[in-house]
Amino acid sequence: MGWLWVYQNADGSFSEGIPADAATNDFPTQSDAETYIGATWKELLDAGVDAVSLYEDDRLVYGPMSLHPES
Repeated sequence: MGWLWVYQNADGSFSEGIPADAATNDFPTQSDAETYIGATWKELLDAGVDAVSLYEDDRLVYGPMSLHPES
């Protein structure tokens, strides 16, 4: 197991808007997972993902975290 992002719609439901070329969604460390989301959040947002939640195995670490820039 490891760290993974769950992609969500604005209403909190599961989002299927994941780019075909997205990297694996299983990371060995929290830092690796956060680096990935920092580098790809715009592409995920463009693909229809509104928010993400970070899990370590089955434990929610934080989220949902909006991918929309603050106004």
